[in-house]
Amino acid sequence: MKRAAALLALSLLLGGAAKPLPQRHDWPSYGGQVDEAGYADLAAIDRSNVDRLGLAWSLDLPGEQSLEATPLAIGGVLYFTGSFADVYAVSIATGKLLWKHEAKVYAHNPAKMNFIFPLNRGVAFADGRVFSATTDGRLLALDARTGKELWSVETVERDDGRYVTGAPRVFKGKVIIGQGGGDSGQRGYVTAYDQKTGRQVWRFYTVPGSPEQNRGDPAMEAAAKTWSGEWWKTGTGGTVWHGITFDPELDQIYIGTGNSGPYDPEKRSPGGGDNLYLASIVALNPDTGKYLWHYQVNPREAWDYKATAGMITTTLAIDGKPRKVLMQAPTNGFFYVIDRVTGKLISAEKFGKATWAERIDLVTGRPVEAPGIRYESGSVVIWPWTGGAHNWHAMSFNPGTGLVYIPYMQLGFRFTKAPDSFLGVVATPEPSDDPHEGKGALIAWDPVAQKPRWTVWHKWMWNGGTLSTAGNLVFQGTADGWITAYDAADGKVLWRFAAGLGIISPPISYSW
Repeated sequence: MKRAAALLALSLLLGGAAKPLPQRHDWPSYGGQVDEAGYADLAAIDRSNVDRLGLAWSLDLPGEQSLEATPLAIGGVLYFTGSFADVYAVSIATGKLLWKHEAKVYAHNPAKMNFIFPLNRGVAFADGRVFSATTDGRLLALDARTGKELWSVETVERDDGRYVTGAPRVFKGKVIIGQGGGDSGQRGYVTAYDQKTGRQVWRFYTVPGSPEQNRGDPAMEAAAKTWSGEWWKTGTGGTVWHGITFDPELDQIYIGTGNSGPYDPEKRSPGGGDNLYLASIVALNPDTGKYLWHYQVNPREAWDYKATAGMITTTLAIDGKPRKVLMQAPTNGFFYVIDRVTGKLISAEKFGKATWAERIDLVTGRPVEAPGIRYESGSVVIWPWTGGAHNWHAMSFNPGTGLVYIPYMQLGFRFTKAPDSFLGVVATPEPSDDPHEGKGALIAWDPVAQKPRWTVWHKWMWNGGTLSTAGNLVFQGTADGWITAYDAADGKVLWRFAAGLGIISPPISYSW
């Protein structure tokens, strides 16, 4: 475990006699395994003994501000990034720092440091290589044993408004990364590179460019029909700064696209149109990057809503039949279950306070929106806020309980047109008498019944991601510095540890 901002890394191991541990169980990718479920198939720590967890070691990390990355645990080594995209390798057994690779953004492209506060969500690992991405947009391949840089490629232009905060993902000999910058109107894309050489294999743009740029690309020509005006000059958005999931079962890769920029749809695309592929889940061919299907959670996005949250793949029994599904809780407050074979919506319900839409029409897949929500007739107050009911903080899925554990946030914003600004709108918090306003919660969500099974409210809103385990436990760190183990079935608190400062990254579990 990590103690963010206090510059400590914590590891929690079972003290005293324990049930037999498997010989080795790694945490090799961002979401644990390829399904991104944040689930550890480890049962040695369970309800009966979790209260014997204790501190095994800690590691001071001088100069770090906040640790947002999910560590990887591979072959007895923890790999993770710090605030400024430096990469660390730490011994699981001793907590000793094995090596550190400095990103040195200040030397390569210091201007990019002004675009986003220091944060990075982690690394990927494959075939003895650790892959990381820097704030200024470089994708790096490092030797996992020594930290030596093997290759580096620029994934964005040096003088554009794009930057990188997310963790790369690896699949089929390739490594993929997106970028941020949608709020300043940058055109989003993802790029896949060869793991061994850094050679670009393919690139997929998430929104159309100019007519000349779109010509001959069926996906972009189709998307352009849903835009109007000269969007390529005004700004588009749609950056893929977080959620990417590879599906080896169906041989597809899913990307979650971001919000618009400008936010006001009449400013970026006057006259109508859904503005594909903003705020969408898009399935691509992993070999070629060609478009397969999409599902848009917010047609004609207008509130900084995005589908960049993590996406979990699994099989659920729906109406008595197994369905291969993708699950996501994007910022707009609805929980979506999507058929990952076809991209068609199976179900969607509110997992928190969401007033921008009444419901999602299951026939059309489109939201039934509340009137006036695009602030076209004056300012409007809606829930959730621009940060969402759930953002990048990892949710997890336990196949034993059948529940998804979601870090939830509740806050409403007032949206008011601001035509002289780039975004075209101003969004500010709205006072509320709701006792849960401005607070967060841990929600255990049934994705088949589409309703909560239990909820635990927290004092603060911006809390860590979740980990679920085969020991029927759920772990979550919170903004007040506690990491807590809950009973996965009913939410009962079973154990707590004071880390000393707020936790935002998700815990991981491994055996070595």
